[in-house]
Amino acid sequence: MTRTLNTATVVGAGYMGGGIAQTLALAGFTVEIVDVDVDSSLRGLDRLLTEAQQFEEQGLYPAGAAEQIRSRLQAGRTLKEAVADVDFIEEAVFEDPQVKREVLAQISEHARADAIIGTNTSTIPVKTLAPVVAHPERFLTVHFSNPAPFIPGVELVSGEATTRETVEAVKDLLARCGREGAEVADTPGMVLNRLQYALLKEAASVVEEGVASQEDVDTIVRTTFGFRLGFFGPFAIADQAGLDVYVSGFATLSEAYGDRLSVPQLLKDNVDAGRHGVKNGKGWTGDFDERTTQELVAYRNRAYARMSELLRELGPAPRGRK
Repeated sequence: MTRTLNTATVVGAGYMGGGIAQTLALAGFTVEIVDVDVDSSLRGLDRLLTEAQQFEEQGLYPAGAAEQIRSRLQAGRTLKEAVADVDFIEEAVFEDPQVKREVLAQISEHARADAIIGTNTSTIPVKTLAPVVAHPERFLTVHFSNPAPFIPGVELVSGEATTRETVEAVKDLLARCGREGAEVADTPGMVLNRLQYALLKEAASVVEEGVASQEDVDTIVRTTFGFRLGFFGPFAIADQAGLDVYVSGFATLSEAYGDRLSVPQLLKDNVDAGRHGVKNGKGWTGDFDERTTQELVAYRNRAYARMSELLRELGPAPRGRK
């Protein structure tokens, strides 16, 4: 049976740690937040309670959410006291390996031997941090994205010693928070930032080469392929467009830009095996019969139409002055 976690402490009362603490409290967990000292922890708590009330008034949290967070989220003790008897501890301090190692060493010294310890690092491998954690079988990366109260995806990275029981317990915790945990290998940048940084690097190259302005690049991303990404990942999008079409596209791009945009072997293997995507019922995300294809197209059209409605309702995002 999957172990059930009910109590938590978040170490780090900044925006990431605070958002994680709100998320846990709103999901019914008893949560404590702790920072470098008691005064900082209490200031963080005051900010989070005020913010929760504002989110409720803005309709971002359901009615009664602020009171639920107020009743389940607390602060005012030292790190040693706050981690001593909880089921789950999430470290969310500054993204610096040495700082994280120091804090994780303190956490594992004072936590129960069976308490699960997560780190909210966005780029640092587990193997860099695990040596300072006593009982590393209960340690893993649990990477929320900013703003944590509203972004549903969470990266999970196991270390060499992390047990399957630990991963399943955290997945259950995330599901109860309305979050989706995705397991990835222990590599620098994991998946989220490896992809995000790759896009930013290519976007910067486009601007540096004079192909388009920053404003026009942002417009293209948010109104074309970025428009789809809230509903489909890159593999599902390629299945809908046609894998053979992508192979032809990569041929053009690789001729112009070299190996960095050569056809991926995984894509080539699928096309060579006769898998062209939804159009011939054989994609790399699965097989599609006529009924599934119709359902997918209907969902896609409905999703994009609703996204357009939402964007019209919200209007353009505020922009900085130049």
